Amino acid sequence: MSNRAETLQRVIAESQRHYAAYTLFNQAMADRLGLHPTDLQCVALLELEPGPVSSGDVARLTGLTPGSATRLVDRLEKAGLVVRRPDPDDRRRALVALDPGARTRISDAWDIPGTAFGEVLGRYDDAELELIADYLRRTAEVGRAQAERLTARE
Repeated sequence: MSNRAETLQRVIAESQRHYAAYTLFNQAMADRLGLHPTDLQCVALLELEPGPVSSGDVARLTGLTPGSATRLVDRLEKAGLVVRRPDPDDRRRALVALDPGARTRISDAWDIPGTAFGEVLGRYDDAELELIADYLRRTAEVGRAQAERLTARE
């Protein structure tokens, strides 16, 4: 087997291990915060958005159906993690934003893990970090596309 083929096999295996470890970590963090893992992922995705989003945007971000996304937002609102605000451009629609207290609660829970992940990233130079970021962006795009493809088959 060539060096490239061996390296590709190693990358695939490590990607699978990474995903499994991340799934375990996400469950543990969700448990710590008293959330369902999907709810925690939604909160993390909302954190990345530049401002409030619609329930339709929540559906797009999470891959949920519009009805499931609305129920997710209802749960997050009940848990005090998000607030709904009227859309200034369309009064019939509400926008969802993270509650400021939720940001603090989640930031506190991420303090130790964030430091640990930061220590790992600190071992890479700028060019390596660019490569890692590119890989993660591209594989996330593939993952979203494949999830849509698999969901469309149902």
